[in-house]
Amino acid sequence: MPSRNAKLYSLLLLFADILMLIVAFAIAYILRVQNDPRPLLVPVYAQTYILTFLTILPFWILTFAALGLYESTTYNRRLVEWTKIAIGSLIGILLVIGYEYVTDDRVFPARLVTAYALVGSFLLLVFEREVMRFIKSLLFRFGRGTSRVLIIGNSSATKDIAFELSETKRSGYRVVAMNCPARLVPKALSGVEQFSNTDEALAAIKRLHVTTIIQTDLYDSSDRNQRILSAAQVNHINYSFIPGEAEFYSGKNTVDVFLGYPMISVSQTPLIGWGAIAKRVFDTIIAVVLVVLLSPLFLVLIVLQKIFNPGPVFYLSNRLSQFSKPVRLIKLRSMSAKYGKADAADEFETMGRPDLAAEYRRDHKVKDDPRITKFGNFLRITSLDELPQIFNVLKGDLSLVGPRPILPQEVKFSDGKAALLHSVKSGVTGLWQVSGRSELSFDERIELETFYAQNWSFWLDIKILFKTIAVVIRKQGAR
Repeated sequence: MPSRNAKLYSLLLLFADILMLIVAFAIAYILRVQNDPRPLLVPVYAQTYILTFLTILPFWILTFAALGLYESTTYNRRLVEWTKIAIGSLIGILLVIGYEYVTDDRVFPARLVTAYALVGSFLLLVFEREVMRFIKSLLFRFGRGTSRVLIIGNSSATKDIAFELSETKRSGYRVVAMNCPARLVPKALSGVEQFSNTDEALAAIKRLHVTTIIQTDLYDSSDRNQRILSAAQVNHINYSFIPGEAEFYSGKNTVDVFLGYPMISVSQTPLIGWGAIAKRVFDTIIAVVLVVLLSPLFLVLIVLQKIFNPGPVFYLSNRLSQFSKPVRLIKLRSMSAKYGKADAADEFETMGRPDLAAEYRRDHKVKDDPRITKFGNFLRITSLDELPQIFNVLKGDLSLVGPRPILPQEVKFSDGKAALLHSVKSGVTGLWQVSGRSELSFDERIELETFYAQNWSFWLDIKILFKTIAVVIRKQGAR
């Protein structure tokens, strides 16, 4: 959401939340008190009920604000917003109950009113937020409330940011000009003025009605950098600087003052401290539950494996996990028993298939692997071959979500990013799986997993887990 409109949007959300909470409490009272003939615990008149609720309402809204429900980092992320609404609704009801306890005045005339108010407030708030999100997107589509952007820079980040902002209805930004080489202007942008000279771009600010400048490079000339910042100040428009090198702003960063200068300390990943502990506890609990629930399926698969794919049931693969630590990955064997003991390229050469060896060396995978049996192909398409990795999670070798554990021989292909990639524990699923899996190139997979390592959050893990279920059901990208 553009910063100049963020306050207005947050204010609208606040008033809409107040309205929805009043409606939820009114409906709760009507359903139980007026439409339910059963006797009440305590008779509470409607006027007293509503006035007492209005007294507590400001504290409820303050709770929402403390949870960040009026910040763009929350309302622009649906899953995070819904979760915080659920937490805020529960805390709000507890506030009302606490008020009853402290004042000894009854607010809820019956227990069902409490339940109706809790469920109703959550559902109505989610509905209201989705309506607001739709209206915002609709306004952006017609160019209302958008921020007109001038992007200045010469790095690959310049093109990436311009491309991400090109979908105005989602971003709320409209890129109207770029001061960069022509090759960095995305094809998705039409009608964008491209400037090779910074002074010419700054001179066009008023003509193009620019409201935001985004700079992605600090130039060698401090005078040039100062002119860009001064242009934003003189025209009273927003200015943002985004470092072109992702490593300088990804992960867990802290800002401090060192010898009178602002100092940014960059960690490899935000997954440190209590975050790592919470992730481990979560992994263990979910893995135990899955082992119990899926034990009948495991037994069936073991029997079928013995019948249709004679040989060892499981395949142990040497992989690298967190801090490049070797782990033994457990999978249901999908290849013929005589394969999988050496490098894939060498096995293809031995089979007399140099074409497949070349394909593997080029793409680090093959489209039609002759080593895989018919039953093994079924296991791979359904992703059932990866179920035993739950035991790796219990053991602590893997997490449920994380970068894919790479083969030792793949380190040489990762362009020096293996250390950063393995700053977090590898996972059974991850961004690689929900973003295309086998359709992704090796380099694309590494980029996605590096992004995960640098930008981990608990909410990102939850989102990936839900998306994984959908991907597996659709058999998307499995191979």
